[in-house]
Amino acid sequence: MILDGDGMVVGMKDAVKLIGISVISACAVMVCTLFLNFYMDIILIKDEIVSEQMMVFYQAQVSTAKVVCLVSGGCLLVTSVVMLLFYIKYYIDTHKKQLGILKALGYSNIKTAKHFWVFGISILMGTAVGTSGAFILMPWFYQLQNKDRILPNVVMHFHPSVLLYFVILPTAAFSLLAVLYACHKLKMPVLALLKETGMEVPKRITRMKKQPEKNNVRKDCQERSHVSYREQSFLSELRRSTLRSKKTLAFFMIFAAFCFSAMTQMSFSMKDLSSEMMGVMMLLIGIILACVTLFLAITTVVKGNTKTIAMMRVSGYSQKECCRALLGGYRFLSYIGFALGTVYQYALLRIMVDVVFKDFEGVPAYEFDFPIMFLSLFSFILVYEVVMHQYTEKIRKISVREIMSE
Repeated sequence: MILDGDGMVVGMKDAVKLIGISVISACAVMVCTLFLNFYMDIILIKDEIVSEQMMVFYQAQVSTAKVVCLVSGGCLLVTSVVMLLFYIKYYIDTHKKQLGILKALGYSNIKTAKHFWVFGISILMGTAVGTSGAFILMPWFYQLQNKDRILPNVVMHFHPSVLLYFVILPTAAFSLLAVLYACHKLKMPVLALLKETGMEVPKRITRMKKQPEKNNVRKDCQERSHVSYREQSFLSELRRSTLRSKKTLAFFMIFAAFCFSAMTQMSFSMKDLSSEMMGVMMLLIGIILACVTLFLAITTVVKGNTKTIAMMRVSGYSQKECCRALLGGYRFLSYIGFALGTVYQYALLRIMVDVVFKDFEGVPAYEFDFPIMFLSLFSFILVYEVVMHQYTEKIRKISVREIMSE
């Protein structure tokens, strides 16, 4: 952050940090651009359809494009909005003192908030990459959609409205949303901004280490049992406090597991329902979304609790106990996300097979694949625990001296 004649300027480096939003928007726009552009081109050949079978397949393709755009695009849109609002709030929380100085100097909320339009650049980056990727894949995608030559040749056209819908309008809308939300979050007293705030370290971060009494073994055992119970109570309280204060991060953890579960299981079903290439594309999108979201969420949790970790380390808690208290509560949420992703992919595929393609001959029946679910679950647990282990090591490397000297 720097100051100029207009007040605070949110630098380009701050916008680059929103790589998670760029990745999510790129995935959403790539999928939606493929299907929307195909939809715009396929409706042009409606007059060339001469048989009932062709009409059934045509209607199925049109319905598929609508369902994919609405479901996938809508889900990822909501996630992008939540992530954008979270980052703006996080930025304001970590720059309260500078913002308080600006307000004390007489800068209005809107004059300060207008510079937050820079956060919309993350959307521009993501949508531009997603649109470019979609047009690179589009020739292959068109061939795939009509691989059996049931419909007349669908010629690929460039539709300027696609750029309007998926690049220009999202960038403008997210930039405006960033400014309005920042203006809303800045509506607080100057003293509240100037006051140094952060996650309050619980008063009970202490380990009462008593020396054993030579002639009173029973009393010593009782004291040790009482201290152990109090420590466990504190760790549980800290775990609950972290979850309550980081509700948005809890959503990201659920979303990461949701994406991994839904996309990995759905990708294996694409071999019979669509094609192997479509399955590979969905698998890559799911893994990228899950890993990026998981990385951003856990990184934010660790960075936001460095002082708490330092105090716990000084008080004698091990790195394993620190990691369990701050990150352990998210494990159960991630399993909830995995279960939701499993239900989502099953419901979506059932709708596609039983509703969209119900009148089309040759569509294979779809049944829930338990072996694939267990394989996906095992892979998720492996990835999740490896990530948690890496962050346990990162917590171990946090310098207590540097934190306490800040």
